Amino acid sequence: MSKNTRNYTSRSKYTRSGGYGEYYIDGNTARKIDVRKEIHKAPTPIENPDVQRRVRERHVHMNFGYVVFLMAALVLSSVILVNYINIQSQNKALKESIARKESQLNSMKMANDEEYSRIISSVDLAYVKDVAINELGMQYAQEGQVVTIETQGDDYVRQYAQMP
Repeated sequence: MSKNTRNYTSRSKYTRSGGYGEYYIDGNTARKIDVRKEIHKAPTPIENPDVQRRVRERHVHMNFGYVVFLMAALVLSSVILVNYINIQSQNKALKESIARKESQLNSMKMANDEEYSRIISSVDLAYVKDVAINELGMQYAQEGQVVTIETQGDDYVRQYAQMP
C-alpha cells in the first residue's frame, strides 16, 4: 500500500448520491466528483402540464386586437423617435450657425479695433495744436474761464440758460 491511499472496508458508508453525481470521501481529502457520468447525462426538459398550459394560454392572448395595438404603439414610438432626431439635428444646425456668426462677429470686432488704432495713430496731435494756436488763433483758457458744474450723478449736463 502507498502512503497517500487508505482503504476502508465499507465503501457504502462513505458513498453518497447527489445532484452532481456520485462522490466519495477518502480520508481528509476533498470530495471527488465523478464528472464522466454528468457529461453523458442530457438535461431533461420539464414536462409539467401546468407550465405547458400557461404557455399555451400566453400564445392564445396574441389575438388580432393585441397585434394591432402593438403595431400602433410601434408606429407611434417610431414617429416620436423620428421627430426627436429631426429636432436634434435642427438644434445642432442652429448651434453651428450661432458659432459661425460669433466667429464672424469676433473677426469684425478685431478688424474694427485695428482700423480705429490705425486712425488714432495717424493723427498728429502736435500738428493739430500748432494749427489751432498759430493759424486759428486759439489760446489756452485763462484763470476764471473754466466753470465747474456739479452733477446729480448723471453722465451729462443739460444747459437751459446762459452760463455766468
